[in-house]
Amino acid sequence: MTGIKVVDASAFAALLFGEKEAEAVAASLEGARLAAPALLGFELANVCLTKMRSHPAQREALRAAFRLADRLAVEMIAVDHGAALDLAEVTGLTAYDASYLWLARTLGGELVTLDRKLAAAMAR
Repeated sequence: MTGIKVVDASAFAALLFGEKEAEAVAASLEGARLAAPALLGFELANVCLTKMRSHPAQREALRAAFRLADRLAVEMIAVDHGAALDLAEVTGLTAYDASYLWLARTLGGELVTLDRKLAAAMAR
């Protein structure tokens, strides 16, 4: 088993909804203990909603994919909102994205994201 990895909504959504990056994300998460801020579920629900609105004929398939999120073992962890706000302010990230960055830094884990701005902030 590798170390802990914090998975953000962009990476998790790629897995759930079979996006082109899904295979690479799955490979990067294999064998790791997964963690995310508690807001992950809300973000995934919003991704699903956006997809359903864009592709109403795929509504049932998208909802079925969304329900798979409960089967993946991701530990939801409370975030220090004040610290995430401070981090958002200095990095230019949204408070949502800063919460993933804060968690990865706090846990000493790798951040798995498809968001370039968030990945760049983690690299700094």
